[in-house]
Amino acid sequence: MLAAVEDDWTTAPLSPARQAMLAYAVKLTQAPGEMTAADVEALRAAGFSDRDVLDIAEVTAYYAYANRIADGLGVNPEGWLPED
Repeated sequence: MLAAVEDDWTTAPLSPARQAMLAYAVKLTQAPGEMTAADVEALRAAGFSDRDVLDIAEVTAYYAYANRIADGLGVNPEGWLPED
């Protein structure tokens, strides 16, 4: 499963809820200005509560924040991360 997600999460055998969650997180990370109420509604339609949606948004935003701080300070990636 992990290999399938790392290879291409959009084709990995994930539940519809996990697919919706990842699609939301990717859009929020790559195009935050394009988020709409429809993105939240897609998560609700996948079974997530409003609290779940808040948690997903907060975790996604936290990692975006932390990565931008690290990038902004020139922090090198951890040595255990594989090179692309």
